[in-house]
Amino acid sequence: MNANFQSNDLGEVIEADRAHLWHHLIQHKPFETIDPRIIVEGKGMRVWDATGKEHLDAVSGGVWTVNVGYGRESIADAVREQLVKMNYFANSAGSIPGSLFAKKLIEKMPGMSRVYYVNSGSEANEKAFKMIRQIAHKKYGGKKTKILYRHRDYHGSTLAAMSAGGQDERNAQYGPFAPDFVRVPHCLEYRKEELGLGHLSGADFGRAAADLIEEVILREGPETVGGLCLEPVTAGGGVITPPEGYWERVQEICEKYDILLHIDEVVCGVGRTGEWFGYQHYGIKPDFVTMAKGVASGYAAIACCVTTEKVFEMFKEDASDPMGYFRDISTFGGCTAGPAAALENMRIIEDEGLLENTTKMGERLLANLEALKAKHPVIGDVRGKGLFAGAELVADRETKQPLDEKLCQAVVADCMAQGVIIGVTNRSLPGFNNTLCFSPALICTAEDIDAITEAVDKALTKVIAAA
Repeated sequence: MNANFQSNDLGEVIEADRAHLWHHLIQHKPFETIDPRIIVEGKGMRVWDATGKEHLDAVSGGVWTVNVGYGRESIADAVREQLVKMNYFANSAGSIPGSLFAKKLIEKMPGMSRVYYVNSGSEANEKAFKMIRQIAHKKYGGKKTKILYRHRDYHGSTLAAMSAGGQDERNAQYGPFAPDFVRVPHCLEYRKEELGLGHLSGADFGRAAADLIEEVILREGPETVGGLCLEPVTAGGGVITPPEGYWERVQEICEKYDILLHIDEVVCGVGRTGEWFGYQHYGIKPDFVTMAKGVASGYAAIACCVTTEKVFEMFKEDASDPMGYFRDISTFGGCTAGPAAALENMRIIEDEGLLENTTKMGERLLANLEALKAKHPVIGDVRGKGLFAGAELVADRETKQPLDEKLCQAVVADCMAQGVIIGVTNRSLPGFNNTLCFSPALICTAEDIDAITEAVDKALTKVIAAA
């Protein structure tokens, strides 16, 4: 930890935090008697808190974000240089980094064409929803306004994004929500009995799970459904990798009923799964792709709503229709720090071979977790793609009864005490907040992976023995 930041300075910071800061996703009552956690420095895969304790970060900043690791001076330098030259102008005009990153990004996304800049994943998803709604009015007489979303998927914290939220505990107490958002079933094979598909497996299950989407479309009326919004790999809903055959059938259904396919890559995008984007593993041809977290690895705020040229052309009108274009703005979509950071972030991923490292280290992570499953009956299922993995904890493998949430949290807390930060589904799915989550930075080494799973091994042994 940087010795220049003295403990007496930190005392003032902690008191200011306790008195004035409203943290995300945290109940503040305990801070009346204990200090809030302050993270003061990061380097590579590790962070240091206010007490000087070192932690190996297995969740890339807590929310799947710091893909290239901490302390990247070249990204900070790129941002500083750009801000001094031109920090901001509304995105009704272009900028040098904005144009160059858009070109670079589209080169990684065959079939896609246009980049709309915003400042968060929630906002990126809302832009796609608005585009789908406006297309419904422009092309379908206002009829195809319904947007389908999937149980367990998450698309953001704004009210419209929560209207497409498949995690009931995240949505609790925030309704009523926007109309014409309709839920479709999840595709988690481990929980296939919930779907009435317990007799199927593999590609047969995958196609049948996708067919459940078609059933919803037919129930609602295909003439009313304009869009389908899905994560390529469900993130906070339990790290759900799609079963074989699922995505091919989803694509067929969207084409059959003229439904725009919106892929939410806010978590999976920019290398997390071993490809530039998660959807690229599955042969998907989306109409919209949204992204945020890993785009600049947290060094600047940036998110994107990317569309095909076909979608873009729907909004090009002559002057006779003053309402025909996409009448939308995102104030901080005009900040140049984001695309400047994103350009350097992408260069690092390319030059350091981080996609290849993600695939290699992801295989090691899953193999280690499978070894833990063989050792610990409390692990019911292991799943993941690249450096994005989950281990679902159960009280009984035969019944698949989820492990008590307090015990799942205790495993995370024990890892933290060991100096390893892991995640767990939390206040998302009633009764099913029982999946440990792992998303280390794309720079991680075999030693890092082993240290992460060794901590989990020790935590499971300790917590389950004491239960």
